[in-house]
Amino acid sequence: MKIVIGSKNPAKIKAVEEVFEKYKPEIIALSVPSGVSEQPLSDEETMKGAMNRAWAALEAGQGDIGIGLEGGVQQHENGLFLCNWGVLAEEGKPPLFGGGARIPLPEEISSKLLAGEELGPVMEDFAKKENVRKQEGAVGIFTNQWVNRSEMFSHIVKLLIGQFEYRNARKS
Repeated sequence: MKIVIGSKNPAKIKAVEEVFEKYKPEIIALSVPSGVSEQPLSDEETMKGAMNRAWAALEAGQGDIGIGLEGGVQQHENGLFLCNWGVLAEEGKPPLFGGGARIPLPEEISSKLLAGEELGPVMEDFAKKENVRKQEGAVGIFTNQWVNRSEMFSHIVKLLIGQFEYRNARKS
Protein backbone atom coordinates (compact mmCIF):
# COMPACT_ATOMS: atom_id res chain seq x y z
CA MET A 1 0.00 0.00 0.00
CA LYS A 2 1.31 3.41 -0.97
CA ILE A 3 -0.01 6.37 1.01
CA VAL A 4 0.69 9.92 -0.10
CA ILE A 5 0.24 12.70 2.45
CA GLY A 6 -0.51 16.17 1.07
CA SER A 7 1.87 17.92 3.47
CA LYS A 8 5.42 17.84 4.75
CA ASN A 9 4.35 18.96 8.23
CA PRO A 10 5.95 16.55 10.75
CA ALA A 11 2.87 16.51 13.02
CA LYS A 12 0.68 15.36 10.12
CA ILE A 13 3.21 12.81 8.86
CA LYS A 14 3.63 11.30 12.34
CA ALA A 15 -0.14 10.91 12.69
CA VAL A 16 -0.45 9.00 9.39
CA GLU A 17 2.63 6.85 10.07
CA GLU A 18 1.40 5.79 13.51
CA VAL A 19 -2.18 5.06 12.52
CA PHE A 20 -1.38 3.15 9.31
CA GLU A 21 1.60 1.32 10.87
CA LYS A 22 -0.07 -2.13 10.80
CA TYR A 23 -0.34 -1.95 7.00
CA LYS A 24 3.42 -1.37 6.70
CA PRO A 25 2.78 1.12 3.90
CA GLU A 26 5.15 3.09 1.78
CA ILE A 27 4.47 6.65 2.94
CA ILE A 28 5.37 9.67 0.87
CA ALA A 29 4.88 13.26 2.02
CA LEU A 30 4.45 15.85 -0.70
CA SER A 31 3.93 19.55 -0.46
CA VAL A 32 0.73 20.15 -2.41
CA PRO A 33 -1.54 23.20 -2.49
CA SER A 34 -4.64 23.30 -0.33
CA GLY A 35 -6.44 25.59 -2.77
CA VAL A 36 -7.79 27.61 0.16
CA SER A 37 -6.49 30.61 2.09
CA GLU A 38 -3.43 30.28 4.33
CA GLN A 39 -5.80 30.66 7.27
CA PRO A 40 -9.07 28.83 6.61
CA LEU A 41 -11.85 30.64 8.46
CA SER A 42 -14.64 28.05 8.41
CA ASP A 43 -15.34 24.36 8.57
CA GLU A 44 -16.23 24.44 4.89
CA GLU A 45 -12.97 26.07 3.84
CA THR A 46 -10.89 23.82 6.11
CA MET A 47 -12.65 20.70 4.81
CA LYS A 48 -12.16 21.86 1.22
CA GLY A 49 -8.44 22.36 1.90
CA ALA A 50 -8.15 18.82 3.28
CA MET A 51 -10.01 17.41 0.28
CA ASN A 52 -7.88 19.37 -2.20
CA ARG A 53 -4.70 18.14 -0.50
CA ALA A 54 -5.88 14.52 -0.48
CA TRP A 55 -6.72 14.45 -4.21
CA ALA A 56 -3.60 16.42 -5.18
CA ALA A 57 -1.40 14.08 -3.12
CA LEU A 58 -3.03 10.99 -4.61
CA GLU A 59 -2.47 12.27 -8.14
CA ALA A 60 1.04 13.70 -7.67
CA GLY A 61 2.35 10.72 -5.72
CA GLN A 62 0.50 8.08 -7.72
CA GLY A 63 -0.49 6.35 -4.51
CA ASP A 64 -3.24 3.98 -3.48
CA ILE A 65 -4.46 6.46 -0.89
CA GLY A 66 -4.15 10.23 -0.63
CA ILE A 67 -4.46 11.86 2.79
CA GLY A 68 -5.20 15.54 3.27
CA LEU A 69 -5.13 17.11 6.72
CA GLU A 70 -6.01 20.75 7.27
CA GLY A 71 -6.31 22.99 10.29
CA GLY A 72 -8.44 26.10 10.46
CA VAL A 73 -10.81 28.05 12.66
CA GLN A 74 -14.59 28.31 12.88
CA GLN A 75 -16.59 31.19 14.33
CA HIS A 76 -19.31 30.20 16.81
CA GLU A 77 -21.45 32.25 19.16
CA ASN A 78 -19.01 31.35 21.96
CA GLY A 79 -15.93 32.53 20.08
CA LEU A 80 -13.43 31.42 17.48
CA PHE A 81 -12.64 27.69 17.71
CA LEU A 82 -9.84 25.60 16.27
CA CYS A 83 -11.15 23.13 13.70
CA ASN A 84 -9.35 20.34 11.88
CA TRP A 85 -10.40 18.12 9.02
CA GLY A 86 -8.99 15.12 7.24
CA VAL A 87 -9.86 13.45 3.95
CA LEU A 88 -8.85 10.05 2.59
CA ALA A 89 -9.01 9.81 -1.20
CA GLU A 90 -8.94 6.67 -3.33
CA GLU A 91 -9.21 6.62 -7.10
CA GLY A 92 -12.77 5.95 -8.26
CA LYS A 93 -14.32 6.14 -4.78
CA PRO A 94 -16.01 8.92 -2.83
CA PRO A 95 -13.72 10.68 -0.36
CA LEU A 96 -13.89 9.84 3.34
CA PHE A 97 -14.06 12.70 5.87
CA GLY A 98 -13.15 13.03 9.54
CA GLY A 99 -13.20 16.04 11.82
CA GLY A 100 -11.23 16.72 14.97
CA ALA A 101 -11.44 18.17 18.42
CA ARG A 102 -12.37 21.79 18.94
CA ILE A 103 -11.35 24.28 21.56
CA PRO A 104 -11.95 28.03 21.76
CA LEU A 105 -9.07 30.38 21.14
CA PRO A 106 -8.33 33.25 23.51
CA GLU A 107 -9.56 36.67 22.34
CA GLU A 108 -6.00 37.94 21.88
CA ILE A 109 -5.42 35.18 19.29
CA SER A 110 -8.91 35.30 17.72
CA SER A 111 -8.78 39.04 17.08
CA LYS A 112 -5.52 38.69 15.14
CA LEU A 113 -6.91 35.86 13.00
CA LEU A 114 -10.09 37.77 12.25
CA ALA A 115 -7.89 40.73 11.25
CA GLY A 116 -6.24 38.57 8.58
CA GLU A 117 -3.23 37.03 10.31
CA GLU A 118 -2.41 33.31 10.16
CA LEU A 119 -2.49 31.09 13.25
CA GLY A 120 1.03 29.67 12.85
CA PRO A 121 2.92 32.97 13.04
CA VAL A 122 0.51 34.33 15.67
CA MET A 123 1.20 31.29 17.86
CA GLU A 124 4.96 31.59 17.39
CA ASP A 125 4.78 35.18 18.60
CA PHE A 126 2.42 34.28 21.44
CA ALA A 127 4.48 31.28 22.64
CA LYS A 128 7.83 32.94 21.93
CA LYS A 129 9.04 29.87 20.02
CA GLU A 130 9.45 28.71 16.42
CA ASN A 131 7.62 26.00 14.47
CA VAL A 132 4.64 25.68 16.82
CA ARG A 133 2.55 24.31 13.92
CA LYS A 134 5.12 21.56 13.33
CA GLN A 135 5.25 20.61 16.99
CA GLU A 136 2.54 20.91 19.65
CA GLY A 137 0.38 23.37 17.74
CA ALA A 138 -2.07 25.81 19.27
CA VAL A 139 -4.00 22.87 20.68
CA GLY A 140 -0.93 21.75 22.63
CA ILE A 141 -0.32 25.19 24.05
CA PHE A 142 -3.94 25.83 25.04
CA THR A 143 -4.47 22.34 26.53
CA ASN A 144 -1.27 22.56 28.57
CA GLN A 145 0.20 19.73 26.44
CA TRP A 146 -2.61 17.28 27.22
CA VAL A 147 -3.28 17.05 23.48
CA ASN A 148 -0.73 18.01 20.86
CA ARG A 149 -1.21 18.62 17.16
CA SER A 150 0.01 15.19 16.08
CA GLU A 151 -2.37 13.47 18.53
CA MET A 152 -5.24 15.59 17.30
CA PHE A 153 -4.49 14.63 13.71
CA SER A 154 -4.04 10.98 14.78
CA HIS A 155 -7.63 11.01 15.99
CA ILE A 156 -8.76 12.27 12.58
CA VAL A 157 -6.65 9.67 10.75
CA LYS A 158 -8.18 6.97 12.97
CA LEU A 159 -11.62 8.14 11.86
CA LEU A 160 -10.44 7.89 8.25
CA ILE A 161 -8.80 4.46 8.55
CA GLY A 162 -11.87 3.11 10.33
CA GLN A 163 -14.13 4.23 7.50
CA PHE A 164 -11.60 2.91 4.96
CA GLU A 165 -11.56 -0.53 6.60
CA TYR A 166 -15.34 -0.58 6.97
CA ARG A 167 -15.85 0.33 3.31
CA ASN A 168 -13.38 -2.32 2.15
CA ALA A 169 -14.77 -5.02 4.51
CA ARG A 170 -18.27 -4.51 3.10
CA LYS A 171 -17.03 -5.48 -0.36
CA SER A 172 -15.91 -8.92 0.85
